[in-house]
Amino acid sequence: MASFNGERFIEDQIQSILKQLSEDDELIISDDASTDNTVAILYGINDPRIKAVINEGEHGYTRNFENALRYATGDIIFLSDQDDIWCDHKVLMMTEALKDYDLVVSDARVVDGALETLQESHFQRFKVQTGFFNNFIKTRYIGACMAFNRKLLGLVLPFPYNAKLCPHDYWIAIVAEMYAKVGLVQQPLILYRRHENNALNAGLGKGRSLYVKITARLYCAVQLIKLRGRL
Repeated sequence: MASFNGERFIEDQIQSILKQLSEDDELIISDDASTDNTVAILYGINDPRIKAVINEGEHGYTRNFENALRYATGDIIFLSDQDDIWCDHKVLMMTEALKDYDLVVSDARVVDGALETLQESHFQRFKVQTGFFNNFIKTRYIGACMAFNRKLLGLVLPFPYNAKLCPHDYWIAIVAEMYAKVGLVQQPLILYRRHENNALNAGLGKGRSLYVKITARLYCAVQLIKLRGRL
């Protein structure tokens, strides 16, 4: 989990995760120098499975996730935002799906800050499907819906230098589509909050110019080619 000034929702999210973990699991939380009560909340929960890493100064969204991933020791890695809610059986269902894939992406029910439903199914709304080319042009995978194995973790780290052109969830998606095996879990397994303070998910938003979008895709293509040279 990457956190930054998340005092409003983070404790509920953490509790929804912890109740699904075994005693041998870990919850790595990399905090990007929060200025609110986020860090106090993390330490106040007092659960040995929580391993909080506090950055000295802001690193940004993608680098914060990268920092958390570098501390992960498990065979299976789940990405988590600070303000969502994990549905019951998420860990069980995703872990089972990973027996056949390197990356699995679940559906999500999109909600507002008060958990009122905005979209019943992210997959249905955006017609999400696997495949390299459609996800390279514009992925609809939500990073917070991803789980993957250590094989894929070894492929995606380190993240590309320019995080603005190649954000972490987009990079994980295209690396997995190119060099690994991707599967979808059709059941919504998180309540995905969309509210005024949360960060945007992967891909390039409508506000970006065509030039920036093309530049970003070319940059990511070069990073994929460089990665292939290391395999």
